[in-house]
Amino acid sequence: MNKIQKTIIVGFAAALVACGTAASQSSGQEMTKAEEVKAANRAEAVFAGGCFWCVEADFEKLPGVIEAISGYAGGHVKNPTYKQVVGGGTGHYEVAKIIYDPGKVSYGELLEHFWTTVDPTDDGGQFCDRGQSYATAIFASTEQIETARASKKALQASGRLKKKVVTPVIKAVPFYKAETYHQDYYKKNPIRYKYYRTGCRRDKRLKQIWGK
Repeated sequence: MNKIQKTIIVGFAAALVACGTAASQSSGQEMTKAEEVKAANRAEAVFAGGCFWCVEADFEKLPGVIEAISGYAGGHVKNPTYKQVVGGGTGHYEVAKIIYDPGKVSYGELLEHFWTTVDPTDDGGQFCDRGQSYATAIFASTEQIETARASKKALQASGRLKKKVVTPVIKAVPFYKAETYHQDYYKKNPIRYKYYRTGCRRDKRLKQIWGK
């Protein structure tokens, strides 16, 4: 192998290494951009509206909502269990964390949807489920809290409800995901869920409050 051939081979090898490095960097940049796009198209909101099975089901039907996750928030016990929460004393509410695309549905629209899927005049629970853990609440981030307060004020002033809106707007607190068997309960156990929801007269009461 002469000197010229060696130079060509060494140069070709260097080019391959550079190409591989550039490809790797390009791939990394593409992944980062994809993650940025995904993050930009996802936001979170947390609502307490009684049984979290129902809140999850109601929100996942709304266009722009990516998913709803059942959980607990507002109490003083870390990593609470369902038994602890419904037993009382933890201060937690049953809640649903709503993951949504803000390009398709706004936080204000989520609030409007929330109001019409609960009885915001009942401070003792929701429908057949009684107790503090089943009460309504809006857990709002710093960016959301003024919008939530304004929405509540507007609802009260609208005259749509005969009683006072008692749903509190609470500054965002830690969210604890509920047990696996609670997630997507309405999908995994449709018959039981329908029986529960009908028996609790949730939809019947909602029609009385909000009409069709």
